[in-house]
Amino acid sequence: MKRFLSLMAVTLVAVITASAGNVKATLHADQGKSKINKEIYGQFAEHLGSCIYGGLWVGEDSPIPNIQGYRKDVFDALKALKVPVLRWPGGCFADEYHWRDGIGPRSERPSMKNNNWGGTIEDNSFGTHEFLNLCEMLGCEPYISGNVGSGTVEELAKWVEYMTSEEGTPMAKLRKQNGREKPWKVKYLGIGNESWGCGGNMRPEYYSDLYRRYSVYCRNYDGNKLYKIASGASDYEYDWTKVLMERIGQRMDGVSLHYYTCSGWNGSKGSATQFDSDQYYWALAKCLEIDSVIQKHKDIMDAADPERKVDLLVDEWGTWWDEEPGTIPGHLYQQNALRDAFVAALSLNVFHRHTDRVKMANIAQIVNVLQSMILTDQVGTGHMVLTPTYHVFQMYTPFQESTFLPVDIESETIEVSKAYFKDKADENTGSRTMPLLSASAAKCQDGSVVLSLINVSLDKPQTLDVKLEGFTGKTVKGNILTSKNVADYNDFGHPDRVSPVEFRDAKLKKGVLTVKLPAKSIVVLSLM
Repeated sequence: MKRFLSLMAVTLVAVITASAGNVKATLHADQGKSKINKEIYGQFAEHLGSCIYGGLWVGEDSPIPNIQGYRKDVFDALKALKVPVLRWPGGCFADEYHWRDGIGPRSERPSMKNNNWGGTIEDNSFGTHEFLNLCEMLGCEPYISGNVGSGTVEELAKWVEYMTSEEGTPMAKLRKQNGREKPWKVKYLGIGNESWGCGGNMRPEYYSDLYRRYSVYCRNYDGNKLYKIASGASDYEYDWTKVLMERIGQRMDGVSLHYYTCSGWNGSKGSATQFDSDQYYWALAKCLEIDSVIQKHKDIMDAADPERKVDLLVDEWGTWWDEEPGTIPGHLYQQNALRDAFVAALSLNVFHRHTDRVKMANIAQIVNVLQSMILTDQVGTGHMVLTPTYHVFQMYTPFQESTFLPVDIESETIEVSKAYFKDKADENTGSRTMPLLSASAAKCQDGSVVLSLINVSLDKPQTLDVKLEGFTGKTVKGNILTSKNVADYNDFGHPDRVSPVEFRDAKLKKGVLTVKLPAKSIVVLSLM
């Protein structure tokens, strides 16, 4: 069976806005102002499906090679990815998680039913110590999502004390009894998750009052300073952000935003690997709409906080397709095609443009769930594969902590009808318009410039002439991610079907970078 199928007719109209000949672009290397926080490349690990158990964690006694219980192949891959921050334990799971069940001897920890995701029984063998020790080993910041929906102020306050207090407190003594002498450094604390939905079905006014109460009792201990994050809006719910800015204001350090590339929440969301060209273009147009969504939330925040002391954190984002046939319902195991890599790269380019307010993003999720970095086998044989999305994140690592540089680029555009799709976007126009080219650039700490170029066209290569203003480059090198088909993906039998290779079609001459960009390709270049 062909994996690139014609399932639904959706009208596409190409509108040419570029001039004849090579595409013109200008990279303004002398206009950098905002830093691209490395936390924009954050990850998310929820107790969902096999993300934790079988993904990150197998236990010390597993026949699968492990480091202190963590899968060695997964750990090594994440270490190479330079993960800056990891969010845990949810997601919806967070507001049913009671941290005391996940401490102490593992043989004595009570089991629990995961009511949100498939009714799975979990043994709590992966808890606070296992998560925070993993973050230390990876060299990343932990981001704890606290239980507000079914928890108490006292419970969350004592969890903070357990993790971060040095000595003398009851929770510090309990932590030491459980084998951890020194406290961990925990910076990011989410006070609830999706409180408008699975986190309590609250109104924004009510949640705002709860946030104010919880935040008082989540204290800073012994030099550990918490960065407190309010449970923010889902995509187009701008009133939620408005109420939180009015009623919480600068009592929060950041407010979250969730945005999924998804055709709707009722019925089929479509296959991750069987889709036609119209569905491909629709997905990319949908993902790019996060640009206007972020801008509208920023406008609301700017009105209440013109000094931009409150950050916007896109702490859940990515593609959401149907579960793979034959997998456990509710475990959200989906494949990851080249199309998903385009969603990742385009979204990261958007986050770069909004780095004045967007300081963190956490793709959902890190292993085996939704748009994951890594897939592991579901039968315990120890196989692992890196997804096309993983390769995008690895190619983009030079952007971390670099200075954003504006790029002006011409592009043809495509108008994508949304007749088939069930989301709420563009209700007035019934369509989305998207460019076929995307670019992002940054100046690295070593003085080099990193440039990403994306051509989403399925059939049209482009030659770009990029004028370099304020930068004299002498050498250029980079990698390209592409494949014969945008529905191609990596599996255990073909782990390298979609993998980056060296890119050779870029040349520097007299301040102009000329790039021959193939159709359906993602290229990341380093200019020295």
